[in-house]
Amino acid sequence: MRAMQRTGTTRTLSTVRDGEGTVTSRVRRTVLPGGLRVVTEQMAGARSATIGVWVDVGSRDETTRLHGCSHFLEHLLFKGTHERSALDISVALDAVGGEFNAFTAKEYTCFHARVLDEDLPLAVDVLGDMITSSVITADDVEAEREVILDEIAMHDDDPDDVVHNLFAEQAWGPTSPLGRSIAGTEESITALDRGRIWRFYQRWYQPHHIVVSVAGSLDHAAVVRHVRRSFGRRDWLSGDAEPVGPRRSSGKRVRVQSGHVETTRPFEQVNVVLGMEGLARDDDRRFALGVLNTALGGGTSSRLFQEIREHRGLAYSVYSFTSNHADSGLVGVAVGCLPAKLDEVLATVRLELSRVAAHGITEEELVRGKGQLRGGLVLGLEDSASRMIRLGKSELVHDELLEIDEVMARIDAVTLEEVREIAAEVFSRKEILAVVGPH
Repeated sequence: MRAMQRTGTTRTLSTVRDGEGTVTSRVRRTVLPGGLRVVTEQMAGARSATIGVWVDVGSRDETTRLHGCSHFLEHLLFKGTHERSALDISVALDAVGGEFNAFTAKEYTCFHARVLDEDLPLAVDVLGDMITSSVITADDVEAEREVILDEIAMHDDDPDDVVHNLFAEQAWGPTSPLGRSIAGTEESITALDRGRIWRFYQRWYQPHHIVVSVAGSLDHAAVVRHVRRSFGRRDWLSGDAEPVGPRRSSGKRVRVQSGHVETTRPFEQVNVVLGMEGLARDDDRRFALGVLNTALGGGTSSRLFQEIREHRGLAYSVYSFTSNHADSGLVGVAVGCLPAKLDEVLATVRLELSRVAAHGITEEELVRGKGQLRGGLVLGLEDSASRMIRLGKSELVHDELLEIDEVMARIDAVTLEEVREIAAEVFSRKEILAVVGPH
């Protein structure tokens, strides 16, 4: 397990060479004092670099009283540090044309910046300052509270967001951390105060919970020096703590509950998600499920798109999806249609799922699904930002870095029988149905 690497050491995790023996990619990992991990990928020919600071905390780590705290804190770290004001933080990256943002998920939070390679030290310094030295004043909490409440209202006006949140709530339960929305509710955000947020920050934003992933035009040793200096403020990089491996890989499953839930919104369309329990993140059958998902509803040639949109004209938007976490997962089909077509849409979706469960997919669909997955994988890793995300998630939640060629090989190895077996298992489970639209 790579999390056991000793502090102060560096390992080369992978090296890729072209046909002439020239290194095109090299991934290296260093563990700094306190357990902070620095993982980089040197990309030949790149002129940019992207850094991500991955914190091993997300909305599923919150108690009911802290619902929305991870996302609230993500906003607050942009509000200023002991050295920089909020304006200083924005100006620093804008002045060099950098792209700068953050996002919160159910199992992690990520702050990221993409810059020219020559400006990477600046990006490291700004992010290091934010992560280690944010002041989080009471005034900032009050000001940002209003922004987040506006954001929640905006999502509540988006039918796709509403129906997926409703689907998750039905699947895992309204009191389960997985079932709750990431942003929180109006009530939970209004109740959060500076003290609770500060304690949350102090607990989770510690070196052993954090991975710094960087990809692009870079030198690993130089990146480590910049990280050591920028994250070493106020003796933050200290202590003998070791990196925390994936915290949720206990093998115990979080079960999914079936059922039908609906809510009324003054939308023109009805938005529907119909699904069932899927696979956990590291289940070896995820590659077969990926091929199945692509064939079923992953593109314009998929079964659902062809049947629901092209042949029957029932909906403009239709797609299938998988959602994977450390100990649970979902599969589903999302459709937006006119209210008068809802019954026929649901009947058609159920019919296609039952057909796939009974008979699997065809050889042609298998080949097409594999090709779509392989192409999407390679094209999605053409820039430094996507490589940074691959590194960060592999280190933080998987604790392994699969070579791209190995992932391609696993996709290619999927058989019709494996797809049929996973389809029969998954699509025979009890359904979860979420419906949002006019009465």
